[in-house]
Amino acid sequence: MTETKAADEPIFRALLVPYRSLGRTGFWVLMAVVAFMWLGTGALFLSMGAWPIFGFFGLDVILLYVAFQMNYRAARAREMVSVSRTALDIVKVAPSGREEAHRFNPFWTRFRVARHEEIGITGMAVEGEGRQVALGSFLNPDDRESFATAFGRALATARAG
Repeated sequence: MTETKAADEPIFRALLVPYRSLGRTGFWVLMAVVAFMWLGTGALFLSMGAWPIFGFFGLDVILLYVAFQMNYRAARAREMVSVSRTALDIVKVAPSGREEAHRFNPFWTRFRVARHEEIGITGMAVEGEGRQVALGSFLNPDDRESFATAFGRALATARAG
């Protein structure tokens, strides 16, 4: 029984999340600066009688806010990858919260990495049992490279027994 439990212990675990360079505080500072600029420039045009421009500037501020909110919503996506000697588990969480779980046998699984000469890794996928699951599509090239190296090593370790 302890042998089975030891085989189920993860050799590798990773939580993949999209990178966002602007945090919530930075977002509110940016919005305050944009709103201040909008009010200043808009007041100038309003005083010259060009009141439609004031409204269009306000529309720009609203669209910028909506774009950032959509970006932050997309950042809620997650991928959890776990490798043990008996299973390779991938759980993908969409921004909406919907989960999609995949389980593979590590001995019958192939890790595919698509590379571009100048860019580096352009895509990663796990294939096995007639299925293919893409991994880390939202990662930047450096993160893809480090994940691919660590994940490939963990899969080789799981197969080695």
